Amino acid sequence: MSSVVASGRWVLPESPYALWARGELDDHLGLPEVLRVEVIGGEFMVTPYPSFGHAATSSDIQEAVFRAEFTKSCFRWRAVQAVGLDLAKIGDGYVPDIVVMASEVESAIMSEAKDRYLRPADISLVAEVTAPFSAHNDRCAKRRGYARAGVPYYLLVDRDPQQPGITLFGGPDSYRVLGEWEFGESVRLPEPFDFEIDSKRWNPWAE
Repeated sequence: MSSVVASGRWVLPESPYALWARGELDDHLGLPEVLRVEVIGGEFMVTPYPSFGHAATSSDIQEAVFRAEFTKSCFRWRAVQAVGLDLAKIGDGYVPDIVVMASEVESAIMSEAKDRYLRPADISLVAEVTAPFSAHNDRCAKRRGYARAGVPYYLLVDRDPQQPGITLFGGPDSYRVLGEWEFGESVRLPEPFDFEIDSKRWNPWAE
């Protein structure tokens, strides 16, 4: 069996993605459970769990979906935080801050006998909130990865004090900018979503 040297410290029996996809990468790394492990560009990335400001921003997005669900009779979307997303097409595995999926898709997955990671075909929108240790990947590698894997929409909330803002990207194939907002503005996502996210509480991270 061949070995893969990762970051000059870990020797893995297989590629980081193969282990991640089976839920075994954390076991081989022997890392604390308070760390988030992803495979980005074929390499594993270990990051701490988010700060309060980061988590609260993610929660605001999720709560906007919940509010719309209870105020719009035909609203068909659900939001889930920090779930594994298997991008098998490109050999990556991400843990996005938020995924938005159709309620019927969520129900179908919940009824499956075996628990699993989500796949790009399951979701309609993914959202990432940047942090100092993840901003570059969120802006570049993960944006390209989501587009290549076929995720229809990508909402990037950039909390970098040098360039704070909110951007909605959409495909197909390669993303283009569909909307841009400043912190404090109401973010209205277009059809097929048609709901608003209040960003008045959002702030850049402290320098």
